Amino acid sequence: MKQALRDALTDRGYNKLTPVQEAVMDPEYEGADLLVSAQTGSGKTLGFGLAIAPTLLGNDEAFSKAKAPLALVIAPTRELALQVKRELAWLYAKAGAVMASCVGGMDMRDERRTLERGAHIVVATPGRLRDHIMRGSINLSQLRAVVLDEADEMLDLGFREDLEFILGESPESRQTLLFSATVPKSILGLAKKYQNDAIRVVAKSENAQHSDIEYRAMSVVDRDVENAVINTLLYYDAPNAIVFGNTRATVNRLTTRLSNRGFKVVALSGELSQAERTHALQAMRDGRANVCVATDVAARGIDLPNLDLVVHAELPGSHETLLHRSGRTGRAGRKGTSCLIVIKRNMKKAQRILSMAKLNAEWGAAPSADEVAEREEERLMTDEGWQKETAPAEAGLVAKLLEKFTPEQLAAAFVRIHQTNRSAPEELRAVSDEKPRPRDEFGASVWFSIEGGRDAEAEPRRLLPMLCKVGGLTKDDIGAIRVQKEESFVQILESSVDGFLKSVGTAMTVEDGAKIKRLSQAPVLERQERPRRSFDRKPGGGGKPAYKGKGEGRGDKPRGKSSAPVDWNDASEPRARKPKPESKGGPGGHRKGGDGGGKPRRASSDEWSPASKRTGGKPGGKPKGPPPPAGKANSKKNKARAAAKGGNQPPRKRGFNA
Repeated sequence: MKQALRDALTDRGYNKLTPVQEAVMDPEYEGADLLVSAQTGSGKTLGFGLAIAPTLLGNDEAFSKAKAPLALVIAPTRELALQVKRELAWLYAKAGAVMASCVGGMDMRDERRTLERGAHIVVATPGRLRDHIMRGSINLSQLRAVVLDEADEMLDLGFREDLEFILGESPESRQTLLFSATVPKSILGLAKKYQNDAIRVVAKSENAQHSDIEYRAMSVVDRDVENAVINTLLYYDAPNAIVFGNTRATVNRLTTRLSNRGFKVVALSGELSQAERTHALQAMRDGRANVCVATDVAARGIDLPNLDLVVHAELPGSHETLLHRSGRTGRAGRKGTSCLIVIKRNMKKAQRILSMAKLNAEWGAAPSADEVAEREEERLMTDEGWQKETAPAEAGLVAKLLEKFTPEQLAAAFVRIHQTNRSAPEELRAVSDEKPRPRDEFGASVWFSIEGGRDAEAEPRRLLPMLCKVGGLTKDDIGAIRVQKEESFVQILESSVDGFLKSVGTAMTVEDGAKIKRLSQAPVLERQERPRRSFDRKPGGGGKPAYKGKGEGRGDKPRGKSSAPVDWNDASEPRARKPKPESKGGPGGHRKGGDGGGKPRRASSDEWSPASKRTGGKPGGKPKGPPPPAGKANSKKNKARAAAKGGNQPPRKRGFNA
C-alpha cells in the first residue's frame, strides 16, 4: 500500500480493514479485472479506492499534474456519486489527487470547465457521463481504471445501454472493476463482455449478512401505519433515522405529519432538485435534522453518521430492496435496527420477503403509548447528566432554585419542561388474529306476516328499521325477512314477541296502516322464477327459433324503421321490393346482374373489357387509348374539368395534385 494512503487511513482512525477491503488488496489481484460482491455497508468504496491505487500511481507516491482523467468511477445515483467523491478525496488527498464529478442536476458548464483544467479521478452517473463523451468535453484516452459501483442497481435502472457505450469508448487496456451487492445473470453477462478474465471476489462477510442489524416486524391495523411510525421513532429515539415509503405521495404525507408532531425531518425523493437533495442530506449530517423520509432513491449507498434506525413505512417490492434499505444502518461495525410496519393483508408478503432475504425478524406489535412512556422514563433516569458535578457557572442558579422552590416543585417543573420538548406517543388499536365468529343460531322464534310485498315495493332494508321502531325491537331480535309478491314474512325471537305485541297494540298495524298477523307455523314461501326469454319458430326456417329479446312481451317490439309488427305466421306472398333506379351513367347492372344502377359487373374472360383492351390484354400494362366515359363527376372541380374537356371524366383520387 502506498504511504500516502496508509497515512490517510491512520488519520481517519482505521486500525483494521474490512473483509472486502482485505480481499481486493491481495497482491495477486494487482492490476487484474475484478468482479466483487459484498453486502452493503461493508466498505466497498474504500475497497475499490485501494484496489485501483497501484494501477493509477504505478511506482510513484503521488500524482503528477492533472490532465486527462486516469480513473473513472460510475455510480447509479447522484447522492452515491457525490459520496464516493468525498471518500476518495480524503483517501487520495496526501497523494495530490484532483477530483471531479459529472452528475445529473448539476451545472454542466461548471463540470466542463473542471474537466478542461484536468482531473485524475472522475466520479459520474451514467447519463451525464455519456453526454460529456458525446459532446467531446471529456477525454478517455488516458484511462487506466474504470469502476462500476452498484452495477446491479445501474442495470435495474435501465443504464445498460449507457454503460456499454461508456465502456466501448474506454481504452481496452484499462483495469475494470465491478462492485455489486448481488450478482445476477445480467452482471455476469456484462463482466464477460467487457472484462478480461475477471477474478470473482466474494467477501467473507457475505455469509453473515446484516449480522449487526436487528430486524423487527410490527403488525398494525391499516389506519395506524403513521401512528406506528411515530411511536417507533419515539421508542428508539435514534440520533438519525430513515423512514422509507414507496411513492412520493407517501413521502410528502409522512414528512408533513412528522413535522407537525415536532420531529426535525427532511424529505428525499426523485421530484426534488439536486440542490434540495444535497441540502437535505447535509442537514442530516450536521444535526439540523434527525429523521429523513425517503423513497428508494436513498436506498443505495447513502452513508449518514449515527444512523441507527430504519423504518419501512411501506414494504419494499423485493428482498434486494429490503437489504439495500436496511443496509443504511449497521455500517462499519455499528449496531442498527430495521423495523417493518406490516398491515394484516401484507403479512404473507412480508414473510416471503424476509425468507428470500434469509433474514430472521422478531414479530410483534408496534410500540404502544405505555411502552414509549416507559422507555422515555428509563432514558431520563439513566441520563449521564445526573452523574455530572455542578459546574461553577451553574452553581449560582442552582442555589437560587433550591432556595426558592421545594424539591417537588423542581422535579415537577423539570418533567413538564422535558415533556414539552417531546412529542406525545399515539394510541394504537389492538391487532386481532381471530377470524370473525359465525353468527349464533337464532333460536326459538315466531313468524309474522305483514301486508305488502314486492308489488308494494317492500324491501328488507326498509322493513327492519320500521319493525325496530314500531315494535320496540333491536336488530338482534329479528331473524329472517322474506318478501313475497303480495305480503312479507318476518321472524321474531320468541322471547321478544310479548314486548312486540304490546308495542304494536290491539290494532296490529304498522306504518301506513299495514296489518300484521301472527302465524302458527313457518310460512310456505313461493318459488321465484326468473323470467325467461321468449322464442317463436320462423315458418320455413327449419325450426330455428327467432330471438325476440329479453323478458316477456318484447317479441312484438318493432325493429328498424317499420312500425308494423311482424307476423311470422302470415302465409301471404312476400311484399315486392322497390326497384332501384337506373344508373345515370348508363345501364351497367347490379353487382349480381340486372339492369339497375350501381357498379358495373366484372367482365368475364370472353367479353369485351375496356381495361383489357386499353392495356393490350396484359395485366398491369400501360393504357393505350382514352379512358371510357364514367359516371357523373362527384365534385365541383371534376365538373369543371369535365366541361373543359368536353365530357364527363372519371374522378381523380384526392391528393396534393388533385
